[in-house]
This record gives sequence, structure tokens and C-alpha cells, in this order.
Amino acid sequence: GAMSVDSITELSENSSKLLEALQLSYPHELDPGRNLGKKKMLSLNPITWQVPRIVDRCCKHIETYGLQTVGIFRVGSTKKRVQQLREEFDHGLDVFLDEHQSVHDVAALLKEFLRDMPDSLIPRELYAAFLSTASMEGPPQLAVLQLLLFLLPPCHSDTLHRLLQFLSKVAQHAENSWGPDGQEIPGNKMTISNLATIFGPNILQKEKPGEKDPGAMNFEDSTAIIVVVQRLIEHYQTLFMVSPDTQHDIFRRLFQTDPDVIDYLLRRK
Repeated sequence: GAMSVDSITELSENSSKLLEALQLSYPHELDPGRNLGKKKMLSLNPITWQVPRIVDRCCKHIETYGLQTVGIFRVGSTKKRVQQLREEFDHGLDVFLDEHQSVHDVAALLKEFLRDMPDSLIPRELYAAFLSTASMEGPPQLAVLQLLLFLLPPCHSDTLHRLLQFLSKVAQHAENSWGPDGQEIPGNKMTISNLATIFGPNILQKEKPGEKDPGAMNFEDSTAIIVVVQRLIEHYQTLFMVSPDTQHDIFRRLFQTDPDVIDYLLRRK
């Protein structure tokens, strides 16, 4: 019979790519806005949420203090302060970002982190595949994008999900709005198109940081990157949710290849 396990960590030697595919299903119990008084089934996703602290804290800071900041990600930052924050994170310090930090400095830090990752957020071996979806439209385009997202390592998948969730929220505050007292609230002017233009080259990279290749970013690639990242921002909620049919297929295959995983998931459920 199958080995009985009580923790997914006991399955750490399991190399099943099918199990990684389930990582795209957003775990309900990790949603801070969930209704704690209402009973819900636990997510079938057993993997810990893997988002670098620097990414999550930068996103939270801007969501708290910067959504109405005009030109966020476009306005210049204080290079010395950004470098100081970067070094503090690099040394493993518990960096606390509050209202005293400039939103523009935190925005610059987030862009720098994504730009300088040793392996880009969307791995370079998938660069051409993601760009190829720019010429597609509608449901077929989204279907292929989701299949490509299935190929991301869990940490990349989680971090990309957090980033896209954040960028979607920034874009929701792009236009001016009116407060409850009739006062006008300025928009940040950062539409989805603007955000895709800024973040696209940071998360979809053909070459490693510092490598100079005259053909690394031609006009066609640049345009395709913007289109692809726009679609990811617009449809991230759908793209990062595995359909019931796909989950069923994955579990059926796991039952044949990794019965210990199925045993764990069913007992946890």
C-alpha cells in the first residue's frame, strides 16, 4: 500500500511536475479577506506560499501609501536611499516599510529587484514561448498562457501572481475618482498599458542582467512583451486558477504515479 505521510515536507523528494501544476490554484486559506466565520474546505494545494519578502513588502507599502501617487514607477527616486534599502534586504534584515519611506523609493526598489534577479521572474527558456502568444487573441491566447504558467517553478509562479495582483490594483486607481464627501481623488495615471510597458522588460528577459546583445530587445520583441504582460495583468485571476477538469486529470494521473500524495491530500481534505 501507499506510504502514509502527515506532512507535505515528508514528500520533499517527490519530483512530480503534476504536483507543481496544482500550485497555480490559489489557496483559499491564504486569502486575508476570507470569511473566517464561514466553514470552507481547505485548498488541495499543499505547498507553502513562496514570495520573497522584499516583493511582498514593497507591494504592501505601495498598496497602503501609494495608490493615489501620480506617476508611480515613472517619477525618479533617491538612489542613495534605494541602495540602502536594497543592502538591508540583502543582509537579511527585517526591513520595516512605513509612511516615512518614499513611495517612489520603494517602487524603484521593486523594479530593481525584478530586473536584477539571476533568473528572471519568467525563466529565460520560456521567453520565446511567452512572446509567441502576443500574436494570438481571445480564449486560445489565454489557454496557452495558462499552460505556460504551469511550467513556472512554484516560487516564480507565486511571485508573479503576487506582482500581477498588485499591478491590477494599481491600475484600478489610474483614473480620478470622487470620495464620499464629493472631493476629487486624483488617479495615479498608471494604466495597465503603462504598467506593462514599465514592468514587461523586468519580468520577461531574453538576456541576463549586464549582458549586452544588440538584438536582445528589438521593436517587435518590445511590443510583444507589452501585449503579453497586459494580458497577464488583465486576466491573472483566471490564469492562476486551475479548472476542476484539469485538477481531476492531475489527481487521476497522480493516483497512478504518486499515490502517497493522493493519500495525503484526501486525508487533509
